[in-house]
Amino acid sequence: MSATWYECKVKYRKTDDAGNQKVTTEPYLVDAISYTEAESRINEEMKAYISEEFKITNIKVANYAEIHPFENADRWFKSKIALVAYDEESGKERKTNWYFLVQANDVKEAFDNTVLTMKDTMGDYSIPAISESPIMDVFPYFSGEEDELEQLEKFNALKASKPEIVSETEDTMEFDAEVVAESY
Repeated sequence: MSATWYECKVKYRKTDDAGNQKVTTEPYLVDAISYTEAESRINEEMKAYISEEFKITNIKVANYAEIHPFENADRWFKSKIALVAYDEESGKERKTNWYFLVQANDVKEAFDNTVLTMKDTMGDYSIPAISESPIMDVFPYFSGEEDELEQLEKFNALKASKPEIVSETEDTMEFDAEVVAESY
């Protein structure tokens, strides 16, 4: 049986850095088999993070084909991938859109991570759009079986890793002076 990703909006009172409280609604993603299970799972997950009262305001099926966490990333990006297939009967190209949720620190890194996830794809594809997602966190389903516990630990380690701050970008490209001179 295949599970589905559900986007759950959670409304709660949040304290900002100045100590002021405000009501906020944030979307989270859970892996579940039904709306009922999604509601139950988001309630359990939120109890661990929110000590005060919270309310589930909306649950809807998310249209993500795959979710990809990456190390040292703190935001989620929605990548639109257009798979190109050739229809032999009509002789035309047909595009099918898929949406991936990819963890990254910025749009360029999200693009690079999307390309990395698609590296073993045999068919042609393009990435027509990448945008930052409002998703705050992702909670995949794991049944508790031994091999899935390893996957859960790996997923949580990737998700919880802090971004590595690079102070300066080093240019490591070298050019052969003769080749550059010949090209002009």
